[in-house]
Amino acid sequence: MANKGQIGVTTENIFPVIKQFLYSDHEIFLRELVANAVDATEKLKALAASGDLKEELGDLKVRIELDEKKKVLKVIDEGIGMTEEEVDKYINQIAFSSAGEFLEKYKDQIGSIIGHFGLGFYSAFMVSKKVTIETLSWKEGAKAVKWSCDGSPEYEMTSSKKADRGTVITLYLDDDSEEYAGKARIEGLLSKYCKFMPVPIVFGKKQEWKDGKYVDTDEDKIINNIEPLWTKTPSSLKDEDYLGFYRELFPMNEEPLFWIHLNVDYPFNLTGILYFPKLKDRMSVERNKISLYCNQMFVTDHVDNIVPDFMTLLHGVIDSPDIPLNVSRSYLQSDANVKKISTYITRKVADRLEEIFKNSRSDFEAKWDNLKLFMEYGMLSDEKFCERALKFALLKNTEGKFFSFEEYRTAVEGAQTDKDKKVVYLYATDVEAQFSFIEAAKSKGYDVLLMDCELDSHYVNLLEQKLSDTRFARVDSDAVENLIPKEERVKLEMKEDERYDLENMFKAVLPKGNDYYVTGDNLGADEAPILITQSEFMRRYREMSAIGGGMNFYGEMPDSYNITVNMENPLIEKVIAAKQAEVAPQGELPAEPSKDASEEEKTKVREEREAVRRAHREEVEKFAEGNEILHQLTDLALLANGMLKGKALSDFIARSRKVVSDAYLK
Repeated sequence: MANKGQIGVTTENIFPVIKQFLYSDHEIFLRELVANAVDATEKLKALAASGDLKEELGDLKVRIELDEKKKVLKVIDEGIGMTEEEVDKYINQIAFSSAGEFLEKYKDQIGSIIGHFGLGFYSAFMVSKKVTIETLSWKEGAKAVKWSCDGSPEYEMTSSKKADRGTVITLYLDDDSEEYAGKARIEGLLSKYCKFMPVPIVFGKKQEWKDGKYVDTDEDKIINNIEPLWTKTPSSLKDEDYLGFYRELFPMNEEPLFWIHLNVDYPFNLTGILYFPKLKDRMSVERNKISLYCNQMFVTDHVDNIVPDFMTLLHGVIDSPDIPLNVSRSYLQSDANVKKISTYITRKVADRLEEIFKNSRSDFEAKWDNLKLFMEYGMLSDEKFCERALKFALLKNTEGKFFSFEEYRTAVEGAQTDKDKKVVYLYATDVEAQFSFIEAAKSKGYDVLLMDCELDSHYVNLLEQKLSDTRFARVDSDAVENLIPKEERVKLEMKEDERYDLENMFKAVLPKGNDYYVTGDNLGADEAPILITQSEFMRRYREMSAIGGGMNFYGEMPDSYNITVNMENPLIEKVIAAKQAEVAPQGELPAEPSKDASEEEKTKVREEREAVRRAHREEVEKFAEGNEILHQLTDLALLANGMLKGKALSDFIARSRKVVSDAYLK
C-alpha cells in the first residue's frame, strides 16, 4: 500500500528555491548525487571493517546510466541503502543528514564521509521534473522501498521489487535541462567533479576501433582514479610519479620547476601537491590552477580564501575535509581552520624554497628567472613570507651572477657607499636599452643589478624598507657622477639670465607634451654633450601607479625628464658661443613698482617686464630652431633614450646624411 505525505519543510514550496538559489550552478547536481553514492559505499566498507556487515561486500562501484532518448539519468550504488524509516527521516525531512551520527558511531573505521549537509540529494530537482529512489538497506530483514516526487512538496513511498543492496536514483530530466541528456556532457561533468573520488565510478563501456568505427567492449569504463598521488606517502613516490601526475592534471603545460607534497593530520587534515610552474613568460601567467577537493571530491578551483593571493600562481591540488563550505560547496566561509591552513601552506612553501637554496644552490639559480615573479609577489603581499624569503631571495646582476642579499651587500658596499653611509644598489631594467649607462657605471667600478620584472618598481621600494641603510637607483636616473655621491659636489654656478636662456634654448628643440628640467653641469670635456634622465622618485612612482600602486595621481602627471647639459663639452661650448653672437642680451627690465603703487600700476609693470622676457625668449627660440648642431646633439640624446620618433626621427636621419655629406664630400 502506498504511503503518501508532505515533505517536512518550513516553506510552502522549497523546490523553486532549490532550483534558483540553493546552488550557484545547476551542473553541480551530478557531483552531489555521486558524492552521496560514494558516501553510501564508504559507509558499507566501514561496516565491514567493524564486523557489523555479515554479507559479502562484492565489487563496489558507482554506476551512471543514461538513456539519451528518454532523457533519463540514473545514479546507482551498492552501498548501505535505506530502510523505509531512514527514507522518511533523511529524504522527507530536508536537511537531516545521516553522515553526522554515522561518523560518530564508526569514527574508528572510516576516514571520512563527504556528505555533511543533507541537501545534496535535492539538487536533483534543479534539472528534473520527477525523481525516484529505489533502495534496499544492508540491515537484515529490510524491505526494499520506492520513493518518488514530481517537484512538489508531496511524495509517494511504496514497496519495491529491488532485490540487491544499495540505491538507484532516477532523474527524469526537465525539457529545459536536456543538455544533461547528452553523453558527452555527463562524461565531462564526471571528469570535472568525480575524477579522483575514492570509489570506482562507471559510465558506459570502454571502446575499441573495429571495422572503421569505435564500438563498445564488455569492459566497464571507469572514469576516475581512486588513489590520486596526493593520497600516497611522499616516501613511496619518485620524481617521475609527480611529473606524470602533473601531466594528468595539466596535459598542455610545460614541466614544472619543482613541487611540494602537503601531508598533515594535526591540528587539521590537509593533503595535496603544489607545483611551481614556469613563470618566465609573465604575460601568460595562469591563475586559479589549484583545485580544492573534499575527500577526493572536487569543490572549486577558486582557492583565494584558503591560500594567500600570491600562492594562486601555483598549480596543483589541495584536499581537506576541515575547510567549511556552504551547501553549494562553491564558496568558502570564514573559519579559523582556513587561516591555519593558509599559514601552514605558506610555511611549507617557504621551507621548500629555502631547502633548495641551501642544498642545491645552482639548481635554485637556474630556476630563478622563472621564480622571480612568484617571489616578489609573495614578498610584497605577505609579511610572514617576506621575512622568510629575505634569507633566500636572490639578486641577479647584468652579467648573470647571482647573490643573496647578504652576499651582495658584502660585494658592493666598499665601492657603492655614498656620503650618507647608504649602500647604493644600481640597477637596470633593460640591458640593451641602457647599455651606455651600464658601461658608464662599470667604468667607475660599480656593479649593476638586472631588475626586469613587472613588479620591480614596487619591489625596490620594499627592499629599501627591509634592508638597512640601502638605497636603489636606476642606472639611467642621473649622471654617473651623481648616482653615488661620495662628497658634496660643487654645483656649476650660472647667472639667472644664462640659466634662463639655456632652458628656453633646449625646450625649443625638445618634443612637446613633456615636462623638462634643464640644468647645466660640468661633466668633463670627453663626456656626452647632453644627458637625458628621469628622476628615480618620479619614474618609480609612475611605474608603481601604472600597475596598481594606489598612487594614481602620479600616473596622471606628464612625463618629466631631467636635461643635463655638459657645459665642458666642446660642441656645447660652440652652441653657447653662437647663441651669444647671434642673440643680444636681454634688455633691462623695468623697475619693480613700489609697495604703494596701485594695482593698475603693478599690473602694467608686470606686463612690461613679461614683454621684455617674451621678446628675448622668442629670439632664443628662433636661434635654437635654426641651429643644426643643437638639433643634432639633442636628437642624439633623444635617440639614446628611445624618445626620437616620427617626423623628428626622419628629420634627424636627413640631417645626419647632410652632416656626413658635408664632412666627406666637400
